[in-house]
Parts: sequence; C-alpha cells; structure tokens
Amino acid sequence: MKSIKPYQLIFIGSVLVGLIGFLAMYLFLAPKAQLELELMIVIAFGIGLLCFFIFQILITKFISNKIKILYRTIRKGKLHHDDPNITIYGDILDQAAKDTNEWALERNKEISKLKEQAAFRKEFLGNLAHELKTPIFSIQGYILTLLEGGLEDENVNRKFLERASKATDRIASILDDLDSITKMEVDRVEFNFKNFDIVDLAEEVMESLEIPSQEKNIRIAFNKKYDPIYVNADRNKIAQVLTNLISNSIFYGNENGKTIIRFFPLEDAIMCEVADDGPGIEEEKLPRIFERFYRVEQSRNRNEGGSGLGLSIVKHIIESHNQSINVRSTKGLGSTFSFTLARARNQRG
Repeated sequence: MKSIKPYQLIFIGSVLVGLIGFLAMYLFLAPKAQLELELMIVIAFGIGLLCFFIFQILITKFISNKIKILYRTIRKGKLHHDDPNITIYGDILDQAAKDTNEWALERNKEISKLKEQAAFRKEFLGNLAHELKTPIFSIQGYILTLLEGGLEDENVNRKFLERASKATDRIASILDDLDSITKMEVDRVEFNFKNFDIVDLAEEVMESLEIPSQEKNIRIAFNKKYDPIYVNADRNKIAQVLTNLISNSIFYGNENGKTIIRFFPLEDAIMCEVADDGPGIEEEKLPRIFERFYRVEQSRNRNEGGSGLGLSIVKHIIESHNQSINVRSTKGLGSTFSFTLARARNQRG
C-alpha cells in the first residue's frame, strides 16, 4: 500500500480539528450563545483552514528542512534548491526512505568487505612473520655459535656461514616476491607482449629443471609431440609461470612420479596444462591455493621449497594478461593447473 503524503496527512488533521471545533461549539457554546448552525460551520471551516496553513508552514519549514539535510548526506546526486522533488508535497519521504535503505545496504556491504580485508591482513601479517621468523632465527643461531667459538673451528665456521647465507637468500627471495606482487597489483610492472612458441618455451623450462627432477626420479614430458604453437604474451613472465608450476610438481610430487604438459587450442586462445600424479589437494583447500603464503600442509618445513608466494605471483601474471588460471585436484591422484594465453594472430612477430 502506498504511504500517505505529508500534505494528505495535514489535510486530514485539519479536517479533524475543524470537526472537533464544530462539535465543541455545538455541545457547549450553541445552547448558551444561541449560535446558528451556519455560523458554527463557517467557524469550524475557518479553524480547519487555519490549522492546515499553520501545520503546512511548520512542517515545510522545519521537518522538511531537517529531512533535506539528512537526505543530502545519503543521496548520490547533486541537489538543487529549485528541485521539484525536494518538497514536502513531493515524494521526498518515499524517495528518502528508499535511498536510506539502499545506503544502509551499501554500508553493510562495505563493513563486511572491510572485515574480510582486516581478517586477510591479519592472516597475511601472521604468515609473513612466520615465513621470516624461521630463516632469521636460523641466522641468529649460526652467528651466535660462531661468536661463541665456532669461528675458530674450521669444521664449523664455513658450514655455518654457508647455512646463514642460504637463510639470507631465502629472506631476499620472500622480499623480492612480495615486491613483485605489490608492483603487479598497482600496475607498475611492464609487460613485453610478443609472439613466441609456447612449446619451445616449455622445453627450455623442462631442461632447466632436469637436475631437481632427476633427484626425485620424476619424469617431465609432453603428453604428445607438438608442432610449434604461437601465443602472444610476455615470454619471460610466462617462463616464470611454467617454472613455478613445474617446479612445484617436482617438489611436492611423489618419487618416481611424472609431470605432463599439455596444450589445447581454443577459439582465440591456447590452454596450457601442467599435471602431476602427486598427493593431490583436498577439495576444500583449492579455493585458497593462490593466496599468499597459503600452504596445503601447514606442518611442511618452511625452510624447504620456495617463498610461499609462487602461486600468487603466477595468478597475478596470468590475470595481467587478461587470462585465467584454474586448478583441479583429487586427493591421492594428483593436481592439474591450467591457464590460458591469447593465440598469436600471426605466426611470428
């Protein structure tokens, strides 16, 4: 049901006041003053009309002005003094109620989003502190041992200095990756788009990871022989993507396992897949796999592996190409990471 307009409410109130005045005169004054019926009607009508103008002025000048002030704080559009909608006779109350509800919903959404961001920042800072704490404590331990006499021991000093050096390299790697992500988020990273053969690039990455794959006896191969497939992207950045995905399949894969690289042509893109037969990832953990520092197994030694930012960087690189990356996995059977790249219009460029 549509709400009653202010002027309608004023009119009804004025009529009631006039009726009450007429009844009062009819019951109390007419018998004594011998007022005629016509005169009482005129007087009652005058009282009602006077009340109508008085209430109209009061509400327009006081209540309506207060509503306008409140309305200005929530209404997105600019208000004008001669706006016909901003009047006590218009739909300002209905519109204000509607805009107030919309404003409240927007604020609730903003509050929810801010809470999520606060929770993310809290978890991110905790993870960052955890990632940095381990190598820093290691460095402190090595230096303390050297200062307490280990520096003179030739069997200890060089070994501990090398371990401390590896720990500092890990800290530098974490900070470099954080810097890369930050630059990508604010579009400060320049991308050099050009046409290149993604099959040839994948072969280069596979060769560069031959030693770590041999250490775990993991076979890295294409699922079939491919002719050159040209894409348009930043070659160095895509090399970083492939390196991260393939090295992850080696590091987290099972010994004597395999990593298979596949390519699928789409309409205007090429889908690239990196599949392994490793331990896999639980389904409920898949949505968070690209978060910074997120680890599927929290008990995993953080001194091993990368910075914990690799997949987050991979996601940023692919999204910066206006493409998408996905993961599907089955616990105990392995994981498959797939991403798309724009197909090159010309074979070379």
